[in-house]
Amino acid sequence: MISRSYANLLDLANGNFPAMEEPRRKMISRTMTVPGVLTELDDEQARSISSDAASTVLADRLIVVANQLPIKATRRVDDTTNESSWSFSWDENSLYKHIKDGLPEEMEVIYIGSLKADIDVSEQDDVSQILLERFKCVPAFIPPEVYDKSYNGFCKQYLWPLFHYRLPFSASHGGRFDRSLWEAYVAANKIFSQKVIEVINPDDDYVWIHDYHLMVLPTFLRRHFNRLRMGFFLHSPFPSSEIYRTLPVREEILKALLNADLLGFHTFDYARHFLSCCSRMLGLEYQSKRGYIGLEYYGRTIGIKIMPSGIHMGQMESVLRQPDKLTKVRELELEFAGKTVLLGVDDLDTFKGVNFKILAMEQMLKLHRIWLGNAVLVQILNPARGKGRHVEEIEAEIRTCTARINQELGFPGYTPIVLIDKPLSLTEKAAYYTISEAAIVTAIRDGMNLTPYEYVVCRQGISGSDGSNSPQKSMLVVSEFVGCSPSLSGAIRVNPWNVESTAEAMYDAISVSDFEKQIRHEKHYKYVSSHDVAYWSRSFFQDLERTCADHFRLRCWGIGLSFGFRVVALDPMFRKLTADVIMDAYGRSQNRAILLDYDGTVMPQASIDKFPSANVISIINRLCNDPNNTVFVVSGRGKEDLAKWFAPCEKLGIAAEHGFFLRWPGNKEWETSAQNANFGWMHMAEPVMSLYTESTDGSYIERKESALVWHFQDADTSFGSAQAKEMLDHLENVLANEPVVVKSGQYIVEVKPQGVTKGLVAEKIFTSMFKDKKQADFVLCVGDDRSDEDMFVMIGDSIKAGIISHNKSVFACTVGQKPSKAEYYLDDTIEVINMLENLGDISLSDHSEEEEDSGSSF
Repeated sequence: MISRSYANLLDLANGNFPAMEEPRRKMISRTMTVPGVLTELDDEQARSISSDAASTVLADRLIVVANQLPIKATRRVDDTTNESSWSFSWDENSLYKHIKDGLPEEMEVIYIGSLKADIDVSEQDDVSQILLERFKCVPAFIPPEVYDKSYNGFCKQYLWPLFHYRLPFSASHGGRFDRSLWEAYVAANKIFSQKVIEVINPDDDYVWIHDYHLMVLPTFLRRHFNRLRMGFFLHSPFPSSEIYRTLPVREEILKALLNADLLGFHTFDYARHFLSCCSRMLGLEYQSKRGYIGLEYYGRTIGIKIMPSGIHMGQMESVLRQPDKLTKVRELELEFAGKTVLLGVDDLDTFKGVNFKILAMEQMLKLHRIWLGNAVLVQILNPARGKGRHVEEIEAEIRTCTARINQELGFPGYTPIVLIDKPLSLTEKAAYYTISEAAIVTAIRDGMNLTPYEYVVCRQGISGSDGSNSPQKSMLVVSEFVGCSPSLSGAIRVNPWNVESTAEAMYDAISVSDFEKQIRHEKHYKYVSSHDVAYWSRSFFQDLERTCADHFRLRCWGIGLSFGFRVVALDPMFRKLTADVIMDAYGRSQNRAILLDYDGTVMPQASIDKFPSANVISIINRLCNDPNNTVFVVSGRGKEDLAKWFAPCEKLGIAAEHGFFLRWPGNKEWETSAQNANFGWMHMAEPVMSLYTESTDGSYIERKESALVWHFQDADTSFGSAQAKEMLDHLENVLANEPVVVKSGQYIVEVKPQGVTKGLVAEKIFTSMFKDKKQADFVLCVGDDRSDEDMFVMIGDSIKAGIISHNKSVFACTVGQKPSKAEYYLDDTIEVINMLENLGDISLSDHSEEEEDSGSSF
């Protein structure tokens, strides 16, 4: 039976799991350098454990996890004994096999994946041992029912079409979401995770997961090893948020991917779509710093890598040297003598656009009759990877169109379209590449199609070999919807849906001068030869190392159930503010400075009514009535609102508009902190803000006495952020010569006078206490956004300057677990209020004791 950990982890699937049998097998022992006992970790046993155990290997290893191993399995029968046995060899055509070419020579690579062959249960242990010893491969044996539902079901019938922009509009068009297929997908990922756990050394190994078949695997592994260094690369397109959001398990998959440390995509478009999904569905915003894109997620930074994969140059050059290839080239040159060959090499798939290519060829021949009888489209159809009615329909359309065009435009000795629908070896394909004047790729949506790369290398030929006289010129017609399109800047890009424009592109490709073909070819070959699979794997691994550099310095723990599980990572000096620590320090101190932000600190950000509750007023009054306390509310709010809201708190100090206005405790008068009170710049800034407000639905302008603030929290997240960036640049240009600062914050863009920050307010308060012989020996500063970080920094500066006592207790505290200059955090406003209430109770208790003592003495 499936392990109980599978059911416990996957309660998201409503607990409706099929009773699927999985044979119990002996596990492959993990390599150990010290005596020990290895047991299988179940999810119940893991319970968010961290990988703090001592390392058991001396060197780093990379564990590559993919749906299929880069292994060919062949069943051989002995003629004499009539007994059969398995024979295994490397699959040289597998991208994953060549990953190690870009890694350090001393790095060991272990592969985990399934086999294409159906291995009997009785043979699985022996096969596992052979593959581990000879190939360093660990096979994951998926029960046939689970594999069929996971791969042919959820992957091919749901994820693959959706990621290629085909929605299941009806039961007959794509099919409805079937939760049993999702359960099987998760079950398969669970089996892969168990295989990884069998061989991993969590403190030393890197894990690199590949493609959409294993998108929830990061969560399974992260539950066991909080600090595991793990990357994921998606080899297919990632759809726009409008398409992806239709997926019923959209958040589960997003959150699972975010348990990896580095996420790789072929193009910026795919990465941008993923980031947009994270923004719209999870509220996460990315940041770009020094060329790297990162997502902050519970204290962890998930790196985003944009790098198209490449081909294996050594393998291609080896193929070009083979005598069979040269023989095949001569045969094809005779077969197509006097003809100009355009070549297509595609899988039999609904998204490859082969039907559009054939129609474009027909259109080209009809519009440019000069090529009729001279140009031939050779279309190689690789076997279909998936199955279903859609594949059958597209195959029927291709064959029907081909037959019709050949009948209409062909004649004896000339066939316009040659359809090759049998499997060809790479050597045979290389021969077709070599004799073709142009390669045509018209996929309507595709990941990283490597056909153009292989074509360019074959046209280059091998210097010094028999094929050295191969023409070093080539032309590419590439769909703009293919992952390799951005990297092939010399290709003619087309919209395959527009058959007429594709036909013209095919005509241009074979009609341009040889010199232009050579220039374009040189440009492409330079890129393809330098950005091969080794370059891709090396670049990804280097970024994975950089992203995970701080893993073992951070304090990590797991929280959440099911696919809501995530790891919280915090700086060792960043810790939660506990009641015992602060209450003890509060009781021992004599001169206390308490600085509180308002929105997001004592008032929830989401609250519509911003008026402080009676409880908040009571707590603040208790703190203010303690003669040892100097209490301030330091807010970006206007002075009128703050004065009205805190009117009952007469001993409370208030800093409004980030400190532009300051009112000391017990004083009704406001003082202005800025030297320049000329606000002529507002007449320049407000029209700019109004322009963006009119075009951004849900945004508005807040007018303060000293500042203008543009809010966009109610606008579309992506559009509002884009508008804010544009406005920031616009305002900086308009106000370049004005004494103001333009800043962006949490869903705001603010323009305010120079020299106005919460940090300067804090400095004034500490300096005032110092001059009044009340040097602060206790500082509590609580805030939740970027403007409060200035106060946290100023506390450190004041300690260095001697304004705050060296025998001090300092509690700089941010609200929420996020990167901050503060050393402490509280989770939300409720915890802030509870903490302040506890401190207020201490002050009230001390005040009551003093009154009792004074009454007794009297």
